[in-house]
Amino acid sequence: MKRRLTLDRLVLVLALCSGLPGTMAALLLLWLGQYALKSQITFSLLVLLPWLMFAFAARERVLRPLQSVANLLAALGEGDFSLRGRGRGPEDPLEDVMREINVLGDTLREQRLGALEAGALLRKVIDEIDVGIFAFDDEGRLRLANRAGERLLGRPGEQLLGRDVASLGLYACFAGEDGAPQISAGARILDLAFAGGSGRYEARTGTFRQGGIPHRLLVLADVSRALRDEERQAWQRLIRVVGHEMNNSLAPIRSIADSLRTLLAVEPLRSDWKEDARGGLTIIATRAESLNRFMEAYARLARLPPPRLAPVAVGTIVRHVAGLETRAPVQVRPGPDVTIQADADQLEQLLINLTRNAVDASQETGGGVTLAWRAARGGPAPHVEIAVEDGGPGLPQSANLFVPFFTTKPQGSGIGLVLCRQIAEAHGGSLTLENRKDAPGCVARLTLPLPRRQRAA
Repeated sequence: MKRRLTLDRLVLVLALCSGLPGTMAALLLLWLGQYALKSQITFSLLVLLPWLMFAFAARERVLRPLQSVANLLAALGEGDFSLRGRGRGPEDPLEDVMREINVLGDTLREQRLGALEAGALLRKVIDEIDVGIFAFDDEGRLRLANRAGERLLGRPGEQLLGRDVASLGLYACFAGEDGAPQISAGARILDLAFAGGSGRYEARTGTFRQGGIPHRLLVLADVSRALRDEERQAWQRLIRVVGHEMNNSLAPIRSIADSLRTLLAVEPLRSDWKEDARGGLTIIATRAESLNRFMEAYARLARLPPPRLAPVAVGTIVRHVAGLETRAPVQVRPGPDVTIQADADQLEQLLINLTRNAVDASQETGGGVTLAWRAARGGPAPHVEIAVEDGGPGLPQSANLFVPFFTTKPQGSGIGLVLCRQIAEAHGGSLTLENRKDAPGCVARLTLPLPRRQRAA
């Protein structure tokens, strides 16, 4: 194998070769001439020594700046940005090299400082945030835990690092539990107990890479207080609505009962007492029946069974619902042939409620009602959308449309839209209401997921 010369030897060889012709010519003339031996040796040394000295000097002048550049780059690689290179003047080509190295050093120093400050800020945020954060390596051993995580596990960080998931009691956060509700991708609500506290936690998991090695991240947020606050607010809203409805029924009943007791206490009874008693009892019966309807509506809302999924042709059920409405004609706009997995009875009840609301609104203005559907098979969530359009006055400016027992109708129960949304969400879909942009009125959009075999059809 041919061995190549190193740079220092190559420079030395080139320097020697550059002076070799002149040196050989001088020595030939010197030794071929008629000179004394002592003079020949003396002059030969005077020729050879400067030649060799200049050759080695040229080698040093070339290699020393390269060594300086290598030292500067090595210092930059070690994170030492204090060293600076210097050339021999503006006309020296080495000055450009040193200037670029100095600029590189300044840039790396600024980036290093920025990375350190960003890392310090991130570490400060992680330590101060009231959420437990844990990072595990590819072997499942803890590599990072913030202060909230340490408090949750009841131990300082030095006693936690290096331990595996199972010994820390965090295995359920990755494996999950039967029946743990999935609130989003990689997130669950779990009932957990730790040395630092117990309750309901939102567990979010993810992955990241450090040094090319995959790691796993676990974030635990205590949602017990938030859930209790939401539960308390829900009870307060329910009690407020139920109390208002019961007062509306019980107040006239109490008033009429007092009036009837006063009427019957008068001796002798008035001649028209039977008519007054009959009217009062009629009012009491009417208000009692209204209260009974309210309680039945509440019971129906609270006892909605889970859907029994089966293939349902969207076009068939839409046309069937349109045919059930007899108060006004309902137009059906043709759509694609789509079959979904749904509970036909619940889906039909949902569409009947929406269609009935649309007809009620349209009768106020003399507008029409249209049912239509379309399929969106592209995108991350393929779905079918059923639209119920009316030509009524439009939606009121209210955020309470889906609040139980809220209604804008004089004889409404206030559970129709709530029940419709519950049915839609039980099927993995959604229900939205908005005013139409192309015409007066409102449009209700029911979105339901498409089965896998229907997505590419």
